[in-house]
Amino acid sequence: MGWMEGFPPPPDKLITQPDSNFFSFPKLRWSVCHLREFLPTEEISRGTGAPVPLEYLPPAEFADMRQAIDALTFMPMNGEEEMTWEESLYANYTDGMLVIHEGRVVYERYFGCLEEDGKHAAMSMTKSVTGLLGEILVAEGLLDDTLLVRDIIPEIGDSAFATATVREVMDMTTGVQYSEDYSDPNADIWLYSAAASPLPKPEGYDGPNGYWEYLQQVKPEGEHGAAFHYKTINSDMLGWIISRVTGKAVTELASERLWRPMGAEQDAYQTVDAKGVPFAGGGISAGLRDLGRLGLLMLNEGEINGARLFPAEVVQKIREGGDPSKFGGFPTIPGGSYTSQWWVFHNDHGAFAARGVHGQTIYVDPTAEMVLVRFASFPQAQNGYIDPTSLPAYQALAEYLMSK
Repeated sequence: MGWMEGFPPPPDKLITQPDSNFFSFPKLRWSVCHLREFLPTEEISRGTGAPVPLEYLPPAEFADMRQAIDALTFMPMNGEEEMTWEESLYANYTDGMLVIHEGRVVYERYFGCLEEDGKHAAMSMTKSVTGLLGEILVAEGLLDDTLLVRDIIPEIGDSAFATATVREVMDMTTGVQYSEDYSDPNADIWLYSAAASPLPKPEGYDGPNGYWEYLQQVKPEGEHGAAFHYKTINSDMLGWIISRVTGKAVTELASERLWRPMGAEQDAYQTVDAKGVPFAGGGISAGLRDLGRLGLLMLNEGEINGARLFPAEVVQKIREGGDPSKFGGFPTIPGGSYTSQWWVFHNDHGAFAARGVHGQTIYVDPTAEMVLVRFASFPQAQNGYIDPTSLPAYQALAEYLMSK
């Protein structure tokens, strides 16, 4: 659409701060690849070693496979007419799609603002990186998930988080007051965003400054452990816990435990608040292939490139999922659950996923030995609008690959 093209761009093609409208559609389609032009970030370094290349199908076979996958048909949820795989990519405003099967890349395409050397906002897939780091610490005995938050973070004071266990934070079964309806201008998500903004606070602002100050004043709502409630503040509470027990920011730990040893080809970056605290609930931007590597790590239970990065029980615990009886409000994932900041489908293939608003996903299908990574910039935030033409497509692709 010509966003930010020209020297200078025309006024009607500018996307700038501090207007903070860069996530409105259609500006979103450009902004998801350019977050560090709007917000300060901290690096998740891949280190100085050479990247470990992903393995691909031979070129001719790869081209044939792309044609076959693009032509694959499936029936959307509650649909009356079949759709092709390629049609679904455009319907869901896909910016990047990578599919790995039996250890080799079998499909890779880029659209919109994204090119193969670019980075894209991962949105709430960031939560799954935070959750993975937490689960690694639990498996290694460095974090006791039965402790109360106040046992680790005394500064949490009288916040509703104080009496929640670490596990309840990890699984988002805390009883805390927080609304995350992006369509409601009065929702808590916007108060949280104001607190988290790294920009100077407006005159007269008397709210919390930064993620952790906000967490210290959260009020109770419901009972800890009773039900799953998707609330981003749990992820940032977990990020604080992780940093306290390790003495490292989540960005440093992600670099040390994931990006460097998995042979990433690009640094990632993560937005920070005014005090330099990384946004553990949604701030990562990364390359498509590097999230494919992360998906391979999950598929192979902590192993990649012949090396073990963390205990297999980490992924085994995540694959087991949470308590489905506590999971509700997501009609496109019937019978699903949530644990360690990962979505578990409990379907015949044992699939589980990292998911983020506007269509981001790392979808892992252990039965099909398939990892799928999608970046997107769908106009509406909720994935419930996209799932009907995504989840059946993923299943159809898994079945097709298994048949080859």
